[in-house]
Amino acid sequence: MNINIYYGGRGIIDDPTLFVINKMQEILEELRVNVTRYNLYELKNTIPTLPQTLKDADGIILATTVEWYGIGGYMQQFLDACWLFGDKERIAKIYMCPVVMSTTYGEREGKLNLSTAWEILGGLPCSGICGYIENTVVLEMNEEYARIIEKKAENMYRSINQHMASFPASNQAVKQRIAVPKTTNLTPQESEQLSQYVSDDSYVQRQKEDIQELASLFRDMMSEETEDAEEYFGSFRKHFKPQAGFSAEYSIIIEEKKKKLILSVDGPKLECCYGTCEQPDVEVQLGKATMEDIVNGRMTFQRAFMSGAMKTKGDFRVLRALDQLFPFE
Repeated sequence: MNINIYYGGRGIIDDPTLFVINKMQEILEELRVNVTRYNLYELKNTIPTLPQTLKDADGIILATTVEWYGIGGYMQQFLDACWLFGDKERIAKIYMCPVVMSTTYGEREGKLNLSTAWEILGGLPCSGICGYIENTVVLEMNEEYARIIEKKAENMYRSINQHMASFPASNQAVKQRIAVPKTTNLTPQESEQLSQYVSDDSYVQRQKEDIQELASLFRDMMSEETEDAEEYFGSFRKHFKPQAGFSAEYSIIIEEKKKKLILSVDGPKLECCYGTCEQPDVEVQLGKATMEDIVNGRMTFQRAFMSGAMKTKGDFRVLRALDQLFPFE
């Protein structure tokens, strides 16, 4: 028989919980039980991997100390890890004895919390121990207290050895109906591997950095798309010189952009947009660098065409009108 003890206190010398679990461990070992102790305060960086240690356990003791309020962070973190990464089928066969000693108020609530949590996980709770101990010396010197601890250890051994059944609890109904973790269904092996990643601080830090880098990249891309949505509109509108009675539609393909720049001229009206045009009067293709030279007055559309930096098809009379409609020089 294998029993694991998970101690969630701080490990201070006068912690009454330490006396109780030491006594229980002594009794269980006399009954030839293999007892393994896990001090969570020593294993705080690897708590997410501890559900793996439940594989070979027939029973466990969850022991913690109420020093001011509740069962403490280490024990809560361990229970969280069992919920997220534990093998629920294996947990369903494990008996759990809660041990909660208090130096303040709240030992009964702590014991109830441990039992309730284990039932929601699907495990089998045993009768536990809870008590208020102001001074550990009183606990050590009182033989009646020692007999209580001894009886609880023996009862736990008997429950496991005889595979004692227990009545169904409403906690199980709650779990089956609403307490479903919002995670992808993982195999026990995948959950075990995930718990190892979670406990690896360097891996978690790298993941956070990667997420921040991706978020920054997408923000930059969104920013660029927003800025590019009306690129060149201002330049064409500013330099637009309408020609009386002239109307035409230009489709300008800028090689670095996905969409075409459409210029629709109708007398004194000019419309600019990025999109598609089924039958433009003139279609122009050029690079972004050439487009920058034109809108900054370093080159005209005609010179770009003559030098080969710009390709065109359509009505060349309409093409020549581009430099008259938009004199950037």
